[in-house]
Amino acid sequence: MNILFLTISRIQDIDSRDIYTDLIRKFRNEGHLVYVVTPYERQFGLQTALTESKGVYILGVRTLNLQKTNIIEKGIGTILLETQFNKAIKKHLNSVTFDLILYSTPPITFTNVVKNLKKKNPQAISYLLLKDIFPQNAVDLGMFSKNSLFYWYFRKKETHLYRHSDYIGCMSPANVEFVIRHNTFIPPERVEVAPNSIELSPSPFSSDKTKIRKKYHLPKDKLVFIYGGNLGKPQGISFLIQCLNVNKQRNDCHFLIVGNGTEYPKLKSWFDNTKPQNISLFSGLPKEEYDELVQSCDIGLIFLDYRFQIPNYPSRLLSYLKYKMPIIAATDVNTDIGTIAEKNGYGYWCESNSTAHFTECINKFIQYPESIKKMGEKGYQFLLNNYLIENTYQKIIAHIKV
Repeated sequence: MNILFLTISRIQDIDSRDIYTDLIRKFRNEGHLVYVVTPYERQFGLQTALTESKGVYILGVRTLNLQKTNIIEKGIGTILLETQFNKAIKKHLNSVTFDLILYSTPPITFTNVVKNLKKKNPQAISYLLLKDIFPQNAVDLGMFSKNSLFYWYFRKKETHLYRHSDYIGCMSPANVEFVIRHNTFIPPERVEVAPNSIELSPSPFSSDKTKIRKKYHLPKDKLVFIYGGNLGKPQGISFLIQCLNVNKQRNDCHFLIVGNGTEYPKLKSWFDNTKPQNISLFSGLPKEEYDELVQSCDIGLIFLDYRFQIPNYPSRLLSYLKYKMPIIAATDVNTDIGTIAEKNGYGYWCESNSTAHFTECINKFIQYPESIKKMGEKGYQFLLNNYLIENTYQKIIAHIKV
């Protein structure tokens, strides 16, 4: 089949490892011809162009900056995406007939792109990989209200995108329930769980944990709790700082924070002023170095802002499970990432408005260190059963097999 994948993720190297490139390679390896449309943000100085990389065609579209930029440019750039993508597809891919149109949120402004592609390819199946429920998440974080023009505009875009999607793949059961409950015009049979998933590398485990810890100046004889990933408003960094502050005097464990984002300066300022002895803070690392660092730790941490009414499901969970690490999920009450972890025995959940509850979760691992390996194995098995790329591929392909 000819498959088109629309994304705002910057995709250049098909062999890089993340939830999207893993899926692209899976389709390619199964014999399909894949075309990817990805932004070339102006900060990189690239012009719109169609290239081929290892059996995959990549159409890079010059856009405004969409990531690591101010909110005004990001907003304008997001609105302009439809026009820019439509123009580039018409110019470079007009002669291609597509059988499957895949696209992910964010953003929700692909509506007219999908509509035009469906009109030109009436036989094609359109499949939305729903990774972000916008604009409700912006309302939850107080960025604008439901009475604003921003909400009206983006909510209209969201509902139109759902209407033009033959199927919607959600990250978890709570996501499926949320989408159906808040969008009653969608037939429930069109919404399903198609979770974040990865391809396991051939040798995911390092044999020298001590050497890695020495390299990053981590204690070799204490439990290390790691938070890795984006440090932005959705992660509730103020609560993360509160949790670290409450536990900064401990000498029975170590906390490691690795990442970057809009809230990183706030965390860095607290770290520099407090100078905690049992906490390490690194800005973002290359993926290979980050993976090396993660597997030297013991327990993975997940944080989400308590105000969320939408059920987020962060993909950083996958790297923890891949390296057989149990988790602590400090989140709002609407996501099911923590309850799924507890139900399946690979982690603990606490609400992200109680440092006492978070500390209780820390103490469980300190008091019962023998449980860590067992819980990590359960998490790894859950990954094998639910979060491998094969699972998501089969969910999508089942709708278009003849």
